[in-house]
Amino acid sequence: MKFDVVQLESTGIDVIDGDRGKNYPHQNELLSTGFCLFLSAKNVTKSGFSFSETQFISQRKDALLNNGRLCRGDIVITTRGTVGNVALYSPQVPYENIRINSGMLIIRCANNISNQYLYQVLRSEWFQKQIMAVQSGSAQPQLPKSHFLKMNIPLPPLPIQEKIASILQLIDDKITTNNSINDNLEQQAQALFQELFITNTDPSWETGTISNLGTVIGGSTPSKARPEYYTKNGIAWITPKDLSINRSKFITHGESDITELGLKNSSATVMPEGTVLFSSRAPIGYIAIAAGNITTNQGFKSVVPNAEIGTAYVYYYLKQNLSMIERLASGSTFKEVSGGTMKSVPAIVPDSKTIQEFNNFCLPIFEQQKVLETQNRTLAGLRDSLLPKLMSGELDVSAVEL
Repeated sequence: MKFDVVQLESTGIDVIDGDRGKNYPHQNELLSTGFCLFLSAKNVTKSGFSFSETQFISQRKDALLNNGRLCRGDIVITTRGTVGNVALYSPQVPYENIRINSGMLIIRCANNISNQYLYQVLRSEWFQKQIMAVQSGSAQPQLPKSHFLKMNIPLPPLPIQEKIASILQLIDDKITTNNSINDNLEQQAQALFQELFITNTDPSWETGTISNLGTVIGGSTPSKARPEYYTKNGIAWITPKDLSINRSKFITHGESDITELGLKNSSATVMPEGTVLFSSRAPIGYIAIAAGNITTNQGFKSVVPNAEIGTAYVYYYLKQNLSMIERLASGSTFKEVSGGTMKSVPAIVPDSKTIQEFNNFCLPIFEQQKVLETQNRTLAGLRDSLLPKLMSGELDVSAVEL
């Protein structure tokens, strides 16, 4: 059975912009805790919502804003910078008050469309290809609301939509459970970092720089004019875009790998497992841990931790001090953290006993997080292979018992 394909603007959905007026929150009005969660691009990922990093606005500030407040069941899509990430404000999301930023849209479904079904369609590879075809802007990609409404979706009858969504929801529920476990583990590690290295800082600890924690290494891009420099299964090569799409803590590969020939004919450097990747421009501040040997493009100033320091301390130190590092960036066209700047970022060097205590605590946490992230990639692959067959009617869902 084949289903009708229709433009989004003909479905009756509401597409709502965020508030862009004079009361839009400034950076100094964003709080670590508060009345209303104010979404950033880091909260809306390829895998849905992520709340490992959050920012809030006060109730007073929230009252000054007009558009952009989420209702349960709404869908959020990112429309600037990292375009096309989608999240569903389901009952499981643990925040009652949420607003989008100016680089997002809210999608509120009509009665003839299942929000769970539309959520699955919008995040599908099939729909994401439409986004890639219509997005505008080279320096900073954008998806205008008018372009979004002209895009197409398959629209089966509502009962079929709900059945498709239910099948895929079983997979998503497991992914959500894994993400919740990982978020909890992350909070435990962050809490111990705060206790050991912020609340109870020892005055006798050395004050040095990032160079005292590890070796700062930049990256390079092999010539794009030489297709033999790139491959699907070669040496892992990461760009900031890869981290914007894949917001996992651990990363193994990006969209493209490079060949030995590409490595030889560029200044890219192979860095070991445990390296902490830090995007130094466009944008600044994506942080991930290499799950194997890895290279990057020039958009990174990564840190290979010293053996006596370890990955965990470097990772959380960079996350804790991200705002300070961002303030050190320079440049007229776009801000960038240079290699020299990164090496000179002030850093506390704790005693070896305290470092070891923290590393021992984080080691099993990191291992479990890696396992669960791997599971999620496998589950997402299964979901993404099923979805086009379900949307096209190639797989008949009418007889499926759930």
